[in-house]
Amino acid sequence: MAHITADVCIIGAGSGGLSLAAGAAQMGARVVLIEGGEMGGDCLNAGCVPSKALLAAAKAAHAVQAGAGFGISAAAPQIDFAAAKAHVSAAIAAIAPMDSQERFEGLGVQVLRAFGRFIAKDQVQAGDDIITARRFVIATGSRPFIPPIPGLSQVPYLTNETIFAQTIRPDHLIILGGGPIGLEMAQAHRRLGARVSVIEGAKALGRDDPEAAAVVLAALMREGVEIYENQPAQEITSEGTGICVHMAGGAKITGSHLLVATGRKVALEGLGLDAAGIAHTPRGISVTPALRSISNRRVYAVGDAAGGLQFTHVAGAHAGVVIRQILLGLPARAAQTVPWVTYTDPELAQIGPTESEARAKYGAKLSVHRVDFTHNDRAVATGHTIGFLKLMVVNARPVGVTIVGSGAGEMIGLWALAISARLKLSAISAAILPYPTLSEISKRAAGAYFAPKLFESGMIKSVVRFVQRFTA
Repeated sequence: MAHITADVCIIGAGSGGLSLAAGAAQMGARVVLIEGGEMGGDCLNAGCVPSKALLAAAKAAHAVQAGAGFGISAAAPQIDFAAAKAHVSAAIAAIAPMDSQERFEGLGVQVLRAFGRFIAKDQVQAGDDIITARRFVIATGSRPFIPPIPGLSQVPYLTNETIFAQTIRPDHLIILGGGPIGLEMAQAHRRLGARVSVIEGAKALGRDDPEAAAVVLAALMREGVEIYENQPAQEITSEGTGICVHMAGGAKITGSHLLVATGRKVALEGLGLDAAGIAHTPRGISVTPALRSISNRRVYAVGDAAGGLQFTHVAGAHAGVVIRQILLGLPARAAQTVPWVTYTDPELAQIGPTESEARAKYGAKLSVHRVDFTHNDRAVATGHTIGFLKLMVVNARPVGVTIVGSGAGEMIGLWALAISARLKLSAISAAILPYPTLSEISKRAAGAYFAPKLFESGMIKSVVRFVQRFTA
């Protein structure tokens, strides 16, 4: 049994763990990285990368039959489902070298391919190795949450960890869960020729702006996705070669395949947290705003393990917060305002509070400004006029933005910068943006805040008349 001493020991080689390991090693720290599964974690192998690759294949199939508005004769696409999945595998393979063990060992990281568990407050065991470190970082991510529905364990089902290896197109895919993962997979499989039914026990896209969510849901239903809201699954049974989901009120749906997309569960099993005195709940490690364990000061948690928003970009940002503290001795706190995107077509992007949340928080200080895509020339030219941008403003600064429409995920980046840097709307309204672009929607929304002050103010009109009368 080997004993290893390190400055930083990281458990988990997903986005947060890899970002932290790369940064720490290149800054001169002795780094041990422990991973018992695949390098790259969920995002590379079973999440962000494969889902967006499959959505891209589905979008290409959809484009074949969506050209009538441009004078292009619509045609039924000839879909090779296995080839579409090969594109998914190729995308993973192209990115994998950046997350590989070889690359990180080249950076000076000692990579141990085993599952790690704490055996003391300052020691972790991984396989036959015992690591003693000044600081430990838990970056174990999350796994699919499997709800305790009667009969579910008795039927074959898919999760995001297994669906991308499915090379035979489902005849009828039933999806449990109307969140972002469920709806992205619903649209992808529908566009690739499968019948798709989504069953959601509450409201689909329930954490998003209801008006924006309605735009996405309407688009999916127009494409033939069946969506059942407020219909919790009560039992699951086998019917012949199919899988039957029984819903409240006696309704039932039988399909060929079942995808469980009912949320995520933080992966803390087997870590030996009690042996290290690490306080935790089912939501994650109990940490301070600086991501430090409240009960073991040697330990930090990043990404899903920290118990907050479960996004890859959050894990990457957390890595920077931890690096500042454990390597440079500088204070740092996790950001509270984080953007997220549902990558359906149209996309739905959000940062900060939704309109209803902002009204509850800010009251009369809040003003809300909306710009529809129909008023953007690029959207008109490309036929992508479905959607809108909704801007929440307090004291001339943006506090929240909702965008639903083509390219929403790209456009939310400007607002992430504006909110994090506390920019005033004047900075955005004064920017010169190329014409015609969808990004002009953001500038128009910023301008909408100033329009009443400029065009409806009696004082402004009086000033203008005075200037025109007394200046040459």
